[in-house]
Amino acid sequence: MSEGNPNRVGRRDLLRGGVLVGAGALLSGCSQVIRRYTAPEVPASVMLPTGDVEQIARLLHRTTFGPLPGEIARVKALGVEAYVEEQLHPGDEESLLLNLRLRGIEALHEDAMDLQNFKESEVLEQLQQATILRAVYSRHQLRERMVDFWSNHFNIYAHEGHHTFYKPADEFGVVRPHVLGKFPELLNASAHSPAMLFYLNNDANRSGVPNENYARELMELHTLGVHGGYTQKDVQEVARCFTGWTVEGRFARRRGTFRFDASRHDDGAKTVLGTRIAPGGGEKDAQQVLALLSQHPATARFISRKISRYFLGDGEDKFTHKLAKIYQQTGGDLKAMLRPLLLSDELRDSPPILKRPFDYLISSLRALNADTDGGRGVQEHLRHMGQPLYQWPMPDGYPDRTGAWTGSLLARWNFALALAAGDVEGTSLDLPKLLQATPEARQAQALREIVFAQHSPSPAPHFQRALNEMKSARKALRPGVEATHVITLTENAALLVAAPEFQWR
Repeated sequence: MSEGNPNRVGRRDLLRGGVLVGAGALLSGCSQVIRRYTAPEVPASVMLPTGDVEQIARLLHRTTFGPLPGEIARVKALGVEAYVEEQLHPGDEESLLLNLRLRGIEALHEDAMDLQNFKESEVLEQLQQATILRAVYSRHQLRERMVDFWSNHFNIYAHEGHHTFYKPADEFGVVRPHVLGKFPELLNASAHSPAMLFYLNNDANRSGVPNENYARELMELHTLGVHGGYTQKDVQEVARCFTGWTVEGRFARRRGTFRFDASRHDDGAKTVLGTRIAPGGGEKDAQQVLALLSQHPATARFISRKISRYFLGDGEDKFTHKLAKIYQQTGGDLKAMLRPLLLSDELRDSPPILKRPFDYLISSLRALNADTDGGRGVQEHLRHMGQPLYQWPMPDGYPDRTGAWTGSLLARWNFALALAAGDVEGTSLDLPKLLQATPEARQAQALREIVFAQHSPSPAPHFQRALNEMKSARKALRPGVEATHVITLTENAALLVAAPEFQWR
């Protein structure tokens, strides 16, 4: 055991004690002063409420990045419908902890031109830090999950050229304000985003030499879908409509913002999806295209299918038709679509969804009430798991299919061990404080209930097998130790977040 703090167990201690064997059987933007006075609050009770809470647990695992200790009890007292309404109508208020930690992140307070005075790596790190902090600590978890959803839907590779410097403005000025609004408004905001225009080369799209990159992805990935009924001719015509949509770079102007350059626009007649766009429309040509695409039945189906898959996993087809109908009736109102989905029997009965690395990392931090700065320490682990934020180079965003992430398990186990051992820079646990109101004899069981949070009907078999193998390994390493040796809370925590059940939401 490490000297000094008796509650701290070094990573080497965990390895020697057999945690790695058990896991193998399983599938700084803040000052120290700020961290000291804004540590995560410990709930009054971390125990699960009595009675049937399976529906609440499933709802929380899908609407949040993972339940906080005591959150199932809070939602049970509030009521499921009231909780859903609370999440669908988030306010601006956040905890002191989150507000103070975000305040010191310069990338949130500078425009794209000023950010170019920083190193690209610094801006990207700060953007990732802000996203991680919001995902861990925000009270408005559904909003944060939808930010994740739409950031991937309108993916921008923030590690190439000027994209890094323009991505913060896209994230906080385009995506976040519209994630629970209406899809046509979100689409329009994205089409005006300098980050998107640069990323998909529309800044180079001009009359006579049209660039088709944005036009193609607009239809294939943002609206209609690959089987949405458009042709190559439609791509060419949409590209013509978007000629002149570029980024302001002139002297004495607000550089780095959207600009329509009429001198570069193709003002001739065009036909998109059978609809004629009259000549002389200027900037309105592209606006007509955006309205046409956002109102198209194929867009309603495509967006509905993606949202259904995000919340229902492989059971998305059961709800796609219903959401598409709501989309068309409400003009793409995302709240109206999400409400029946979140309250549906389909969500309660849907199959488990494998957590992507970002989901897994955030849910681990939330389940154990971790104190994190969201900085390089956790970002490095996320990179090893294969999902560094804003660094997917293709415009389709990080994949959401299970098969894409099964190769990240070893990196997940390494994170679980490092987190429990206190070896993640800028991140710490205080398990004794979390369980201070729980009798010592019940603490190990309470910790399991907190982490699993009714995660599956029977999480015990895998976990018990890991414990048994860990005890056997310890006995082999230390023959004088009884096989019934009590496993420490730290060792329990490492095994729990590495467990197969915890990999799924």
